[in-house]
Amino acid sequence: MNKIEKGLVDYFDRDANTLDIRSNGMYPSGVLSNLCSNAFRIDGVLCNSMEGFLQSLKHQDPNKQRQVCQLKGGNARKRSVTSWQTDQIVWWRGQAIDRQGDDYQRLLYRAYQALFDQNERFKAALMATRGITLTHTTGETDPYKTILTASELCQILTEIRDNYDKRDKQIVCKKRIFIDTDGQKYELIPLPQDYQITPDDDVING
Repeated sequence: MNKIEKGLVDYFDRDANTLDIRSNGMYPSGVLSNLCSNAFRIDGVLCNSMEGFLQSLKHQDPNKQRQVCQLKGGNARKRSVTSWQTDQIVWWRGQAIDRQGDDYQRLLYRAYQALFDQNERFKAALMATRGITLTHTTGETDPYKTILTASELCQILTEIRDNYDKRDKQIVCKKRIFIDTDGQKYELIPLPQDYQITPDDDVING
């Protein structure tokens, strides 16, 4: 994160150990922005950016929604409307969803999980923030005025990142030691960094 990238800003606060997600941020900040052209599919629908997916939720017509999903970054943002704020209803594939309900939160999580699973650039950028607190200081805070608050974004990304990290560390890898009783030689199979020896470890005499 210390590499200087032309025209981009370093939003990593080393003292606070925070990374502000911004579209003009140095890696990995900018790649994590919804405006970044990170393509993925959700429920069979192609999205060329997360911004496209989010803005599409404001459109009831399925055909228009698909069109918005395929837009990238700034072009997707231009398709924003505020009519949904009146009754707090958004739409996905013809289904009405309460913006303030649990179903909506699950949809958001599924979208970001799909992006993480399918887009290697986004996945690598998110995992590069291990141990860092994510922020989004330019994001809206009122859930009644925005399709995604800053806290919702950071909470979802942090949960996906940390869950993936935990899954990696839980991979079971047996330790096998081969002992050459004549030459006293040992061959060790590489183990995960956080591996701890247990009574189940195998010791095999050569």
